[in-house]
Amino acid sequence: MPTEQKIRLLLIDDHGLFREGLSRLLEAENGFELAGDFASVPEAIGAMEGNQVDVVLLDFDLGEQTGLDFLTFLRTQRFAARVLIVTAGLSNLDTLRVIELGAAGIFLKHRSPSDLAIAIRKIVNGETWLDSGSLSALIAAASAHTEETSPITLTAKERDVLKAVFEGLTNKEIGTRMGISEAYVKYLLQRLFNKTGVRSRGQLVRVALENQSWYGIDRGS
Repeated sequence: MPTEQKIRLLLIDDHGLFREGLSRLLEAENGFELAGDFASVPEAIGAMEGNQVDVVLLDFDLGEQTGLDFLTFLRTQRFAARVLIVTAGLSNLDTLRVIELGAAGIFLKHRSPSDLAIAIRKIVNGETWLDSGSLSALIAAASAHTEETSPITLTAKERDVLKAVFEGLTNKEIGTRMGISEAYVKYLLQRLFNKTGVRSRGQLVRVALENQSWYGIDRGS
């Protein structure tokens, strides 16, 4: 009799105690296998290459980063993993954003481990998971969808990549300068595109020049 294939899970959460506790619960659950647990997006990205992952359990608030960064990266790749946001709570707008970026559901941390197991299995079967609160937030955000014009905050690495783009460096050259992989350069570029709402390097340069106070760019540097 063939052995049932286990659901391979990857956990991303910057709270060590929560991550450790949830990892143990998942490993004890029949039919689950933990592919890894990580505190940051870059660590998880490196682990996913060449590693089968069925479901990513993704915290939204990851310190310097958010779950939006990982979802944005995932859209540029061919990973088949489904993503379940596991969070203490989201704003209406963030609820809308994670769904727009492809999250298969939102699971609130106050719910029970048994509910999480059910949610994971639904996600694997192609279904979505939204409790009544998340669904209400999604409806509210969609009905009140308006664009807000506000300063955009960039991380130090994003600023370094933006400056290198201004200098005309290739992804490989940027990676060499910053000591990171070319794949991570592409990821950072995609984050810049997502934050600024552009699709090309040329548009990125133009928008940054038009909003120098937002990005800390010196036209003369």
